[in-house]
Amino acid sequence: MSEIKKTFPIKGMHCVSCVGLIERSLKEVPGIKTATVNLATNKATVAYDSALVSDDQIQSAVAGAGYQALINEELKSEDEEKVVKQKELKSLRRKVFISLVLGGLIFWGSFPGLMETAPELFRNFWFQLVLATPVQFWIGLVFYRATIPALKHRTANMDTLVALGTTVAYLYSVFVTALPAVVEKAGIEPMPYFDVATLVIGLILLGRYFEAKAKAGTGEAIKKLIGLQAKTARVVRDGREIDIPLAEVIIGDLVRVRPGEKIPVDGVIEDGESAVDESMVTGESLPTDKWSGDTVVGATINKTGSFTFRATKVGSETMLAQIIKLVENAQGSKAPIQRVADTVSAYFVPIVMILAVFTFVGWYVFGGPGALLYAILNTIAVLIIACPCAMGLATPTAIMVGTGKGAEHGILIKDAESLELAHKITAVIFDKTGTLTKGKPEVTDIVVTGELPEDKVLALAAALEKGSEHSLAEAIVAEADKQKLILSPVVKFQAVAGQGVEGVIAEKLYVFGNRKLLEREGIDWLTRKDEIEKLESDGKTVMLLGGGGQLLALLAVADTVKESALEGVRALEKMDIDVYMLTGDNKRTAAAIAGKLGIKNVFAEVLPGEKESKVRELERQGKKVAMVGDGINDAPALAAALVGIAMGSGTDVAIEAADITLVNKDIRSVAAAIKLSKQTMRTIKQNLFWAFGYNVILIPVAMGVLYPFFGWLLSPILASVAMASSSVSVVTNSLLLKRKRIV
Repeated sequence: MSEIKKTFPIKGMHCVSCVGLIERSLKEVPGIKTATVNLATNKATVAYDSALVSDDQIQSAVAGAGYQALINEELKSEDEEKVVKQKELKSLRRKVFISLVLGGLIFWGSFPGLMETAPELFRNFWFQLVLATPVQFWIGLVFYRATIPALKHRTANMDTLVALGTTVAYLYSVFVTALPAVVEKAGIEPMPYFDVATLVIGLILLGRYFEAKAKAGTGEAIKKLIGLQAKTARVVRDGREIDIPLAEVIIGDLVRVRPGEKIPVDGVIEDGESAVDESMVTGESLPTDKWSGDTVVGATINKTGSFTFRATKVGSETMLAQIIKLVENAQGSKAPIQRVADTVSAYFVPIVMILAVFTFVGWYVFGGPGALLYAILNTIAVLIIACPCAMGLATPTAIMVGTGKGAEHGILIKDAESLELAHKITAVIFDKTGTLTKGKPEVTDIVVTGELPEDKVLALAAALEKGSEHSLAEAIVAEADKQKLILSPVVKFQAVAGQGVEGVIAEKLYVFGNRKLLEREGIDWLTRKDEIEKLESDGKTVMLLGGGGQLLALLAVADTVKESALEGVRALEKMDIDVYMLTGDNKRTAAAIAGKLGIKNVFAEVLPGEKESKVRELERQGKKVAMVGDGINDAPALAAALVGIAMGSGTDVAIEAADITLVNKDIRSVAAAIKLSKQTMRTIKQNLFWAFGYNVILIPVAMGVLYPFFGWLLSPILASVAMASSSVSVVTNSLLLKRKRIV
């Protein structure tokens, strides 16, 4: 079996019942495993066995439900997509304008108290019929197109309610216009309601227009990310620099980047140095210094110097492309809380239709004089007011804004479920190396004990260590390179196992290593014992440089704590979240690092295979655990945690196992991600409360429960205004998430 997953746009969706209908139609196709439809993005994601299911079958299933699946359409560029959307909005705006103008003219000629001021032509029923017909069957065609296939599937959606309501109003009005005497005999004033049919259609489409405009704002994050891409690249081919389209860059190309230009693809610098603004991808505002051997990311901006780099990732493999894909997947997925709305909506429209029947029968039987008219108008009001659109938009619009906001701050959320679960976290475990620390040892202290200056000491140590492969040796050499020191040649170099190195420089023997090495050479280090122990108590590794029978210097090397670590830990503690540090280091070193960060809970001397068990241990204590790591050996623990958070500098395996990836590598973003989850969940709950509350309150009002007490009835026209307002208000509330601070 070859299971594949495909995401494609759906045309014609308007409400949550549309979503349910499409999902059911797709799931009925043998071979389709899962089908998820997102109302906010108007996209479906289908996982299926490609040996059993073809694209034609998927399209047929969607078409059978009354919608259009745009599978395998040629992908449009951002500009082309914008033109298409603007065309659709322009067409919708034109239809809204025509229907509201024609409806307004009919309303002027038929509403008591207002009709007296209208020209006689506008009061003519046949003229009103001529104005209403194009609105009902041309502008309102969209409702019929979705209703007929839905009825074939023995189901109903929002379009069914609108089509039924407006058709009843239109047909009743035609009957009154053609046979007024028959209506008069029944004791009812022969008054048509063409204004109801036309204005309801116009107002519902107006609501959809505002909704579409507002929804466009929820997808801004993706548009911004796509807009970051460079359009061309300057590559070196056959000794010449030429500008080529971005799509033509291949792996291995040597690419030139000048000051102020966007870096076109991912790669490694070969020549030159610069400061690069990576804020577009990482959210970090300060430029990052880059030298030969450093990686650069496509779509970031070169600030100062000029450099060439070798392309290592192009097209869909670049970090930006992966980020866009991750954000799109997250925005297209469903949060568990969405199931509430989906479950309700599956029963909602049928229940509304039953209530509409009860409303008609009740008013027809007990309505007294004009009972038929009351029955028709109140039934139409019930059908129109009961739009489940707001319920369908409550969760996905908030998820879209939430994941987009996260992406803008360098926080990539894999799916909607991860965003929802993050707000439950009560404990965070940090892997030390590469997460709380930089994962790369650095020289932290140089204590001169002899007559040589500090730079000379460092140059001697680096010259000796240049031949060593030890990670601490790399730190010494890197520091000398950073200070651009000239290293003298070493002869008679020798590595002393477990102790250090020795060699002759300028005809003088130097040794560099631990205390045992100096003791072997008869060099006294005990006079500096207190300084050495103080450095070691800070979690640093101390190496001693000796020469000419004397101790020349102490060099301390440590995997330094990230600048953002302390603030990140404090931010979590302020949120009453327990913080744990996990490391394979000995207890003394672990306690030193934890002490700097104010972390009270430490798991030290933990073997790589034991990390997952520490997550399970806290879970057994009833804690909701997030694991933060970056290495391959962190992957099982990341997968075991309620929410796994990977550092963007980590391995592909760790990122794949994680639910959230911090591209910005900023520890403070762990608290920001949890805060974002809390804010998103609060918005979703507000949306669902108003969506459900709107229907619970207004459906009985539309049925006429207030009439016996106050003589109030809800006009179908006002019902359509209220229905449109509910959807727009839900989307607007979701957009307010953009203003919330998470960092």
